[in-house]
Amino acid sequence: MTVQVFKIPDSFKKDVKFSFCPGCDHGVAVRLVAEVLDELKIREKTILAASIGCSVTLYDFLNVDSIEAPHGRALAEATGVKRARPDKFVFTYQGDGDFASIGLAESLHAALRGENVSAICINNTTYGMTGGQLGPTTLLGQVTTTSPTGRNLEYYGYPIKIAEHVALCDGTAYSARVSLDSVANIRKAKQAIKKAFEVQLQGLGFGFVEILSTCPTNWKMTPSKAHERVRDEMMKTFVPGVYKDVTSDGLTRRMR
Repeated sequence: MTVQVFKIPDSFKKDVKFSFCPGCDHGVAVRLVAEVLDELKIREKTILAASIGCSVTLYDFLNVDSIEAPHGRALAEATGVKRARPDKFVFTYQGDGDFASIGLAESLHAALRGENVSAICINNTTYGMTGGQLGPTTLLGQVTTTSPTGRNLEYYGYPIKIAEHVALCDGTAYSARVSLDSVANIRKAKQAIKKAFEVQLQGLGFGFVEILSTCPTNWKMTPSKAHERVRDEMMKTFVPGVYKDVTSDGLTRRMR
């Protein structure tokens, strides 16, 4: 008897070349999205707005209709698509620079308006595709190509805590931060993605998930060391948890 223990999701394209760097967590995140689309049975009505950056290749992997947005404008495009076709399921997949730097206005105002779309933001504390520059989530003291002596508080200010900011928007139905550093946290990440998708399907408003991810290439670390950095450094500043959930008590709580 043959027992199948691993199956490629139907929402994931077959026989595509992996274009992310070795050890990058984007591959894990994309698979989770595909699994959730399958489980909710919404692939056929899904439209993806992919942003510029490492996330731009998402349409190479997901077997859904998709559009490419100019840098920072994914949620502006998603808003237009959803308003034109409210019968569709619409989501964005963005990096932290795209979501919280050049696209911060589009992102927060979509949440403030309560646009009935879902957004996923990969936070790896750097601009991964363009060479590892300092970004909006770069940690204090972190060395990047544009902060060779580390992020200086007096010059650059504090890193933005995206999930908390999104949770403060009245139109947000769900906002959470998760991590991909362990099997247990990967399972929690999938639960959060599913919840952010479900609130859209229920017509409750904006659903958001911030995913703490590695960038071994620009961090100049092995994948295992990069995951240690997520646990030892990133999660101290960016604490995982559900920061808003209108389907429950709506209170901030940490993931256990």
